[in-house]
Amino acid sequence: MQRDVNELQALFGDPTRTQRPRRTGITHVLDKGLSLAEVEGLLEVAADYVDIIKFGWGTAVVVQNLAEKIALCQRHGVDICCGGSLFEIAAQRNKIDAYVGFLKDHGLTLIEVSDGVFEFPPEQKLRHIERLAKDFKVLSEVGSKDSAVVVAPYRWVKQIKEELDAGAWKVITEGRESGTVGMYRASGEIRTGLIEEIEVQIDSTNLLFEAPQKVQQVWFIKHFGGNVNLGNIPPSEVIALETMRQGLRADTMPTQPAE
Repeated sequence: MQRDVNELQALFGDPTRTQRPRRTGITHVLDKGLSLAEVEGLLEVAADYVDIIKFGWGTAVVVQNLAEKIALCQRHGVDICCGGSLFEIAAQRNKIDAYVGFLKDHGLTLIEVSDGVFEFPPEQKLRHIERLAKDFKVLSEVGSKDSAVVVAPYRWVKQIKEELDAGAWKVITEGRESGTVGMYRASGEIRTGLIEEIEVQIDSTNLLFEAPQKVQQVWFIKHFGGNVNLGNIPPSEVIALETMRQGLRADTMPTQPAE
């Protein structure tokens, strides 16, 4: 049976698809409180396509299976991070050192730095990124979680550049779990002009686009290719996303025969 599967991959898989550990083509999955069985089930069918599992916002504080879930992900070589909201709370409560200590003690190598709710002065956020980049791969986040806040494209570009220069590994462009803020209108429609202005000045491989909705994923794949970095993917959609990345679903399937 394994031979048959490998033959299908050889016949129809996309040879340009990156392999883990990836720098591009990252699939970042949002865990809103999964059980161990649910994580095990996800990794059983899709471990090769899951790069990062994020414990959304502050869920890591209240779930009762955190240590076991961390160990499970680490056994499968999947990176883990806690939501940026937890960093913001730590900053507000002057507990960043204790938070960093917890992450190190548990072998977590990623940290998300955001200011989507508690807005820090830009220079303070950059200092956090610079400091944390010495010990972690930093995922910094730009864009507001408030749907009423529309940030001008030049400000997105400026902030992304500054955070990359400060040492961020990837910069996350805000979309939330709903895909209705930040890069998106309330309807979920992509602010395509914003994305196009950003890509003129920023290498897209340094960005991780939050794209929880299928229509958003399709747009990014068609625009940037199958190895675009996508985040906040629902666990149940990982395999579907991978088929779209590899042109194995009608939404992204090539319409012209190969020469």
